[in-house]
This record gives sequence, structure tokens and C-alpha cells, in this order.
Amino acid sequence: MTDRSPIHLRRRSALLGGAALLAAPGLLRAQERVVNVYSSRHYDTDRALYDGFTAVSGGVRVRLIEGDADQLIERIRNEGANSPADVLVTVDAARLVRAMDADLLAPVRSQVLESRIPAHLRDPDGHWFGLSKRARVLIVPKDWTPPKPIARYEDIADPAFRNTILVRSSNHVYNISLAGSILAANGEAALESWARGVVANMARPPQGGDTPQIMAVAAGQGRIAISNTYYFARLLRSDKADEKAAAAALKVIFPNQADRGTHVNISGAGVVRTAPHREVAQAFIEYLTSITAQEMFANGNNEYPVVDEVRVVPEVAAWGRFKEDRLNATAYAKNGAQALAIMQRAGWR
Repeated sequence: MTDRSPIHLRRRSALLGGAALLAAPGLLRAQERVVNVYSSRHYDTDRALYDGFTAVSGGVRVRLIEGDADQLIERIRNEGANSPADVLVTVDAARLVRAMDADLLAPVRSQVLESRIPAHLRDPDGHWFGLSKRARVLIVPKDWTPPKPIARYEDIADPAFRNTILVRSSNHVYNISLAGSILAANGEAALESWARGVVANMARPPQGGDTPQIMAVAAGQGRIAISNTYYFARLLRSDKADEKAAAAALKVIFPNQADRGTHVNISGAGVVRTAPHREVAQAFIEYLTSITAQEMFANGNNEYPVVDEVRVVPEVAAWGRFKEDRLNATAYAKNGAQALAIMQRAGWR
């Protein structure tokens, strides 16, 4: 559809992520003054994002339905053509790919989204778009001298690292996606060998989320925590003295800087195929890539924005820039089922 709005409105729309165009008089139909967002992001700071969209769109309300990503996907499937869902938001690419494979997401062509979001962080056909990034890194004590250098994910499977690794269970999507990226890079046999090495090197059986792994390293229960970056940043910024002190004694290793880069996962969104407010849904996602919204992602949950020029919080900035694996998220997401089977076959529970 050709955009015949005045040029000054189109320019302002580009800056605000598309929402300003909808706010222009006469361009927003009465029945489109709401966007229904099904989201598995459970961060209180996201409320400010939604309030921001209401402000720049001239009053479009965000009606939020929260839940587990798989449950939300099943709900949209069960609601069928009568689903009120306009946008699906998840915290992992694998769930977006699952929704896409179930034919629940509509392809979107948007110059705004395609110019702002790097190609490896969005579906090539526009079914979903990354909105924020989290790197899967290694957290180690600052005063520890490893028995061998640690430069790659592959290194921590070496027998020299017996009783050092702390990590959550294999069936968590963060580990599945990491393993899916290793499968894409090295093949099935190499992934199984790596997973067996990681299991042999665990300081304890997997338990809890990423934060307990970091705190356990600080307490001396292990030496290497596998974690998403924002959990570590959250501890560094914590109001609790014990958490802040524990994190201050640790540092980040970004693996594979000399080859493919560190694995990154995303929070992302797609327009639901049966969306009753499709134009508003697209404008909502475009808004989430605006400078203002990207700063909220960075400040609210210590994530990396997908728009490169947006600044991260000081604690994250202090780690410096890193090379990220530019494997398209669709590739490692589609490897997920096989990667999980390999990890569990290797004894990773």
C-alpha cells in the first residue's frame, strides 16, 4: 500500500517507529485504538514501553496478555481466526520460530524494521523481528588462573576443567539455543563430545536459573558459570550488598572472539496472522525499535539493544564491545530439538 501521508509525518513516523503516523488525524480508525499483545516477557519495566506507545500513537491502548510462551502459542492456535491477538512477544527465538512454523505469524515488509534490525536477528521473510539481545557468556572469578586458556565454548569441555562448571538444565531454551548454534558450527558428533565434556566437568548437577550459577561461582562452589549477560549485569546493579559484592569479584568471558563469535539470543515479536489490528500491530513493533524504546530495553533489563547506536547501561558498557555469532536465529532455533536430544543423550539433565 502506498504511503500518501505528508512528508513531515513520514519523517516523524520513522523516528518514532511508525506510531506517529497512526496518531495523525484521520489515519487511525476507531476500532484500531487498541493493540492486543500476547507476551512471555515478565519484566515490570516493559510497562513503560507500552505506555510510551500509547503516548506516541495518540492513545492506542496496549492490552497485555501475559503467559508462558508455549502456552500463548497454543492459545493463539486454539483461538483460530477469532483470536484477538495482534502481536506475539517472546524471550527466545525458538518460540518465535515455533509460532512461525505453526503458521501463526504473518510476513511483514517494513523498511523501518529491515533498516534497524541486523539480518541475523530477524526472519528473512519478516515473520518475526528481534527487539533486544542477550549474550550467553562464561562468568569466572577475577582472581582465578584457569588450568588452560578459555577462549571458546569448546574449551570448557576439556578434562582440565573437572568440577568447575555450573549451568542450568539442558531443557532450558537458553541452553538449547546455545547448543543449536554449536551444532550448526561443528556438527552432531562434535556437539555430543562437547556436551559429554561439560557434563563430566560439572561442579554439581544442574539446578536453578542463571543467577544461582553466578552466585555459586562467587561462593567457590565452581569456577565457570554459563549465563546470559543480563543476569550478571543485574547482580552488578543490585541494591543488595551481598549480590553486588559477589558480582564485583567476577568477570565475563565472551567466547569464540577469534572465530564465529559469541552466541546471542533475542527477545522478539511477530504480527499474528489473524491480527484484527494488523497495521497497528506493525507500528507497535516498529515503535519497539525506536531509540526511546531501545533505551528502555537496555536500561530496564540490562539487555543489548538491536539498534547499534543505542547505549547500554554502564555496567554492560564496561565489558567492551564483542563479536557476536551472526548465525541467523532461525538456524539455531530449528536445531533445537536435535540439540536437546544430543545433550540429554550425553547425560546433561
